[in-house]
Amino acid sequence: MSAQAASRAPRLAATAGRNVRRTRPAATPKPLKRDEKGVPIPLVNVIVRDTHRSRLADHYHHTLQDDLLYMTYKHEPTARPAPRPVRLAYNPDDPYTKHRYNPPLGGNRWPKQLPPPSSPDNVVQLERIQIHSMIKGATASRTNLLGPIMALRAITGASEKAGGQHTAEGVQLVKGRMNVQGWVRPGIPVGVKVDLKGPQMYDFLSVLVEFVLPRLRDFQGVVMEGPSNRLDKMSSASGVVSFGLPPQALGLFPQIEVNFDAYPQTFGMHIHCVTSAQGVGAQNRARALLSGFQIPFARS
Repeated sequence: MSAQAASRAPRLAATAGRNVRRTRPAATPKPLKRDEKGVPIPLVNVIVRDTHRSRLADHYHHTLQDDLLYMTYKHEPTARPAPRPVRLAYNPDDPYTKHRYNPPLGGNRWPKQLPPPSSPDNVVQLERIQIHSMIKGATASRTNLLGPIMALRAITGASEKAGGQHTAEGVQLVKGRMNVQGWVRPGIPVGVKVDLKGPQMYDFLSVLVEFVLPRLRDFQGVVMEGPSNRLDKMSSASGVVSFGLPPQALGLFPQIEVNFDAYPQTFGMHIHCVTSAQGVGAQNRARALLSGFQIPFARS
């Protein structure tokens, strides 16, 4: 070892036990600000995206969509005729009836309109699911709505602006619109509802068909009309399939069953499956879509 290295070794050993560079103590973080509801506001805008792929959504895009196109396809070799011009009740050029309400003749033509041409771009699909429940005791006390609000949040996972999504509305209150003597007044809450779209819609539908409907007693399927009914009725031209569940079905959801004692009162609910089907026979195309998701149907 050289003399220069020997003289440097004691100095290195003396400074090894202490910090050569002075450091400042860590600053104490300031508490987060809170909004009007008392929820802390994060320093950055946190937006939660989809964490996993929906199994039912993949089933629709990879299997069910092609089957529905094959089942509902209607070949049109020629172009469709031009729509019939609308005939009004009064002559719009007549000065005596110019500002009078002028309804079209022949009634409402909406249920008789033709469906869009069959193509891979307009195959019927599920747009949203609405769940609502009317609570009779809500007119006497608004606290009776706390249980249904908690239950719908649990089984749907929907809350207001959840995951930073500003379009997420969560569970909403249903208020009365007209005055029913002795029961409902305009503006008072009478129930709750929630709209589901995207992955939440498919997750709720998966739980419904796998855990709730198979264990529901005396459930033969969603009741539909007989084969003798016309397809151009007002209800048959709607692409909305609605059915109800009894109060016993609430306890069959896994989110409620694991903590059933926290919900002292059960309630029924109505489920509306809104599809993109339009025109004559839209109800049958919407039923074909839901039957592909394993929702059973039964004749009345």
